[in-house]
Amino acid sequence: MNTAEKSQFIKSLAANAGFDFCGIAAARALDDDARKLANWLQQGKQGQMHYMENHFDLRVNPYKLVPGAKSVICFLINYFPDLNQEKNIPKISKYAYGEDYHDIIRPKLQFILSQMKEKFGDFQGRGFVDSAPVMERSWAVLSGLGWVGKNGNLIHKKNGSFFFIATLIVDLELQYDAPEMADYCGTCTRCIDACPTQAIENDKVVDGSKCISYFTIELKDLLIPDQMKDKFNDWMFGCDICQDVCPWNRFSRPTMEPAFSPIPEILHYNEKDWEELTEEGFKKIFASSPLKRAKYQGIKRNLRFIRKD
Repeated sequence: MNTAEKSQFIKSLAANAGFDFCGIAAARALDDDARKLANWLQQGKQGQMHYMENHFDLRVNPYKLVPGAKSVICFLINYFPDLNQEKNIPKISKYAYGEDYHDIIRPKLQFILSQMKEKFGDFQGRGFVDSAPVMERSWAVLSGLGWVGKNGNLIHKKNGSFFFIATLIVDLELQYDAPEMADYCGTCTRCIDACPTQAIENDKVVDGSKCISYFTIELKDLLIPDQMKDKFNDWMFGCDICQDVCPWNRFSRPTMEPAFSPIPEILHYNEKDWEELTEEGFKKIFASSPLKRAKYQGIKRNLRFIRKD
């Protein structure tokens, strides 16, 4: 098979595995991203997300992850829900409505890798789902899947930004897609204007240490800083404000992945329901949910912080 045929085969595998889009970029060092990341870290915008400081070389150099890497294959899978939460209840980010995406996407990548080896013969390759030091958004742009918006999210021109990104780094020569060169955000500043904590800065920089998602998921302290009081707009886990106001998300359509279907309690639990939830009940209901990242005590802390009384 030539490179074009191999690439087409990979994209057909991606569709069969349930991915919405697939693009392929030539592996190379991400020198520009390295400078931006170093500056971001130097300014402390990672807050207590110290893992962002680890494995710097691996984040910006695919050769460190897969020696001899030649191609980075990017996949997008839509998580936009077909149902929304009831009004006036503690809010949860849409990405966490269903099962943990890591557990859903990893087997898909393994399936694609195994089918590729069966078809092409043996080669070196690794799959990544944002738990490893890979700059997925940069690779998605380089593989023609969209551009990075002012809110730091990858935006696909036809379907908005409610996507998970996954990658395969392989030492195979493939046919490469044209990078997305345009930035279709234009003069729009809706995401910047809507952010209640002013976490979104100019030049597509997001101060992670000011983001509601950081405070409600990543921060491990027992208390959230008092200066954030009354700024969370009822967000108990994560935040979708900058995506909800983005005009490009008018093109979002419900996911076709059953595992991302909302857990009923997420759609309906009010403040009283969350207050009465026991740790045993939490572990049972949300055993396969991203909410387990914040843990029971984290959810209780967040709930206390957004209470209206």
